[in-house]
Amino acid sequence: MKYAVTLFSLLFTMGLSAQQLWFDCGVKAQFGGTGLVNQAISDSGSWNYDIATGLGFGGKLGINFEVHGITIDALFGNASSSFEADGGSSNLNVDWQYTDIYMLYRLSRYRGYFEIGPKMTMLREVENNKTNTAESNIVTDKYESNGFSGVLGFGTYLIGSDGRFSGIFGLRFEYGFSDLVMQSFGESEGLPVDTPNIYDNGYQKSVPLFAGLVFEFNWGIGYYGKASCGQRGKFIFL
Repeated sequence: MKYAVTLFSLLFTMGLSAQQLWFDCGVKAQFGGTGLVNQAISDSGSWNYDIATGLGFGGKLGINFEVHGITIDALFGNASSSFEADGGSSNLNVDWQYTDIYMLYRLSRYRGYFEIGPKMTMLREVENNKTNTAESNIVTDKYESNGFSGVLGFGTYLIGSDGRFSGIFGLRFEYGFSDLVMQSFGESEGLPVDTPNIYDNGYQKSVPLFAGLVFEFNWGIGYYGKASCGQRGKFIFL
């Protein structure tokens, strides 16, 4: 995270030295495939991954100069990871509610954009649902309260691109760096699949994965500018 703060400070300083620094805010939503990737589960032969999806809503603040910018996103939503065993006779869904905070570098040009940076996830609730028995258990206390992921995205401007108003559509990919399961509970209970012998060959992390679509609508707030003759800069609302 310290690298993200350093990048933010560098770009903000560069923006202040430029002729114009502008700000925008927006609302956004994302939908796509989600899951908890665990090598021990993949290698077990007794469990298979099934299709799972997640949906998030939130907002963003953008700090921009020229074609460069920093976006700070906050998303709130639900995600899940679905596992299937015994040829489909046993199914387990791990569902979690989250708050995600992003700090991304964004490059916008030629009516498209590219973004990269870190994300912090804060888990609000985690629930295990065994679909074949209708059994449901809250297991939040057996999961880490937060984790970190790397984010990569790109897309295109569908509406506008001049800072006053814009609408974008893009693809976003996220892969976790940290284990969402508390290792002590993971080893003793075989989480996330409730199979104690799943780690007979050694414990493996369960990291979150997301790949999906992002929709964003932005409005310009205003800009900080200074005249070329060296007059003091001022903030102007749009």
